[in-house]
Amino acid sequence: MKKIKRILKWTGIILLFLIAGIAITTASRQNLKYDAPYPAIKASTDSVIIAKGKHLALSVAHCTHCHSRTNVDSLLKLGLDVPLDGGNAFKIPIGTIYSPNITSDSVWGIGKYTDAEIARSLRYGVHRDGTAVFDFMPFHNLSDEDLTAILSYLRTQKPVAYKKPKNKLNVIGYIAKAFLVKPVGPTEKIAITVKSDTTAAYGRYLTLNAANCSGCHTQRGLSGEFIGPLLGGGNPMDNGNIPPNLTPDSTGRLFGWNLQTFINRFRMGKIKPNSEMPWSMYQQMTDVELKAIYNYLQTVKPVKTKPTL
Repeated sequence: MKKIKRILKWTGIILLFLIAGIAITTASRQNLKYDAPYPAIKASTDSVIIAKGKHLALSVAHCTHCHSRTNVDSLLKLGLDVPLDGGNAFKIPIGTIYSPNITSDSVWGIGKYTDAEIARSLRYGVHRDGTAVFDFMPFHNLSDEDLTAILSYLRTQKPVAYKKPKNKLNVIGYIAKAFLVKPVGPTEKIAITVKSDTTAAYGRYLTLNAANCSGCHTQRGLSGEFIGPLLGGGNPMDNGNIPPNLTPDSTGRLFGWNLQTFINRFRMGKIKPNSEMPWSMYQQMTDVELKAIYNYLQTVKPVKTKPTL
C-alpha cells in the first residue's frame, strides 16, 4: 500500500513539473519574432490602378467581408463606400480572432505602417513587430501589380478611429500560437503581372491566390494549415453550414452545372440568410473572372465526399 502511495505521489509530482514546464514554454513562445524581406511595393495615386484595387478589394478579394462591421450588402447595392474598420469576430477552435482596422487611420488603422510593412504582412505573413500573422488571407502569391493595386486603394480609405478588441485565445489557442502558428509566405514564383482572361490558369490564380475559395472549401487544421484535399469541402462553420465540395466529382456541389448556370448563381447573390459565403462581393466579379474560375474548377482533381446541404 505504501509503495502504491509512493508511486502515485511521484507520478503526481512529475505530472505537475511537466504541466508547469509546458505552461512556461508556451508563455515564452507567444511573441516569437520572424524575419522576412520587404517587397518593393509602393502605393500609387494613379486613378486606374486605384480603380483596379477597389474592384479586387470589393469583389474577388472580398476585403469587406472580414474587415467591415457595417451592413456591407446594403452599401454595395447602393454603390457606396464600405469602411474597412475591422472588428469582426471569427470564432474558431483556438479562440476568437478579430479582424484589424485597415482604414488610413494613423492610430488604430494602417496609416502608421509603410507600404513595405503592409506588403510584407500580406505576402510573407509577418507583422510590423516581427510576429506571425494568423493565416486567414490567401494573398501570399498575389502578383506585384495586384498587390500594388489593392494597397493603393486601401490608402484612399477614409480614416476610422476604431480600436478592434484584442484576440481571445483559449488554452488550445495559446499552445497553437506557441508551436504551430508560423509565417506563411509565397508557395510559387511571384509574377509581376498576371493576364486577365478566361483561361483555367487565370482561374487558378483567382481561386487560390485572391478569392480564397480554398480557404473555406478545403479542410484546415488548428493553425490554418490545409489538411484536406484541395476544394474537397471545408470545416463546419459556426452556424452549422459546411462549405461544399467544389471538385468535378459527382458528389461535388457543381456537378452538372454548365458555365451559364455557374455565372447565374453568382449574379443571384445570397439566397440562404445565414450563408457565410461573401455573395454580395463575389456578385461584383466580372464575367471574365467567373468564366476563368469555372474553367479552373473543371480541372481540379475530383474528390468524393458526402453531400452537404
